[in-house]
Amino acid sequence: MTGGLPIDLILFAMVAAFLVLRLRSVLGKRTGFERPQGEPAPGLAPPPAGREAEAPPAPAAGPGRTSVPDPRSPVGQALMRIRGADASFDPNGFLGGAEGAFRMIVEAFAAGDRSTLRNLLSDEAYAGFEAAIAAREQAGETQRTELRAIHEMTIEAADLRGTVADITLRIVSDQVNLTIAGDGSISAGAEAVTEITDLWTFQRDLSVSDPTWKLVGTRPA
Repeated sequence: MTGGLPIDLILFAMVAAFLVLRLRSVLGKRTGFERPQGEPAPGLAPPPAGREAEAPPAPAAGPGRTSVPDPRSPVGQALMRIRGADASFDPNGFLGGAEGAFRMIVEAFAAGDRSTLRNLLSDEAYAGFEAAIAAREQAGETQRTELRAIHEMTIEAADLRGTVADITLRIVSDQVNLTIAGDGSISAGAEAVTEITDLWTFQRDLSVSDPTWKLVGTRPA
């Protein structure tokens, strides 16, 4: 045809376009949001403790992994005894509440919010936190803490003594922690994200109406 394309060339172009579309549907396309090679997928085990990196601007995220022990394990059996003493107790619900308490306690300690800490900590635990806040204030220092992410929150231990229940959690989180002196200089910490692994123990007397599980102890894992 004059001024047109040969019919066989048009057919070839159509077949080529069809093949490209088929390959995309089978193999997929790379996008700018794809994880670099070697980076773990969300929810997998985090890198080893103690890693430091440039602080990303991402907001705090929810737990990447929560874990309830097998009911047949010793810890699982202890949780069943707690459930027997309090029919409203649910391990998964407990983990959700513990995540909220963890965030509130970390933020309240950094801000020196004694009222919030008093409501969430046992008397003994509160005394330790309050002493640290008082020492910080006396030195003219302030604390800046950013909880960037919680990678793991798992039940490590549980116990029921009479009506008093204890549950210990292993918590792996990414945090930025800075202690700032009165002149604005950094006296401790750094502008970097550090992965921190802690063991926090919560306690509740199941015989009382107050449903609050209070923090009774913390220690590094």
